Amino acid sequence: MEIDIKRSNRRSIAIEITKDARVLVRAPRWAPLSEIEYFVREKSDWIDKQLKEARIKQAERSQKEPFTKEQLEALADQALEVLTSRAAYYAKLLGVTYGRITIRNQKTRWGSCSSKGNLNFNCLLMLTPKEVQDYVVVHELCHRKEMNHSERFWQKVEEVMPDYAQWRKWLKENGGELIERML
Repeated sequence: MEIDIKRSNRRSIAIEITKDARVLVRAPRWAPLSEIEYFVREKSDWIDKQLKEARIKQAERSQKEPFTKEQLEALADQALEVLTSRAAYYAKLLGVTYGRITIRNQKTRWGSCSSKGNLNFNCLLMLTPKEVQDYVVVHELCHRKEMNHSERFWQKVEEVMPDYAQWRKWLKENGGELIERML
């Protein structure tokens, strides 16, 4: 089994199985190679199991067709209508204002809020459950009150959407499959 080691100023050793089914070990700069190897041996059963699952997911992903330009445009049109409506609703609830809303087909973000209050949303949100869409809208609108991810920020999100963690988790677990289908 081939292992990549990435050293940094971290305090502990961690193992990550990447989407392309590689083993990545993150380790402190000071950790001796023997300690890293021992850690990997101790976790070998877990690594084997995770690698098998990653290879299965990798094979499934490769079979899915990428979105066409036309599909992305249609999703963007739908997102502009739906997410503009949801933003207006939740902005009133939160007592905030916002600037313009832009729909993009981004590969790294589901939404963002600029310091000027402009909102950006990923068109692929239209392929997620309505609650996930609402979570992303609420998340970005809460940045109008807190431009960070502090405890106060998350409290504001929870005030409006008590079950936000469930939908945030859904996005983390399922969103990558949608983004990988972008051209």
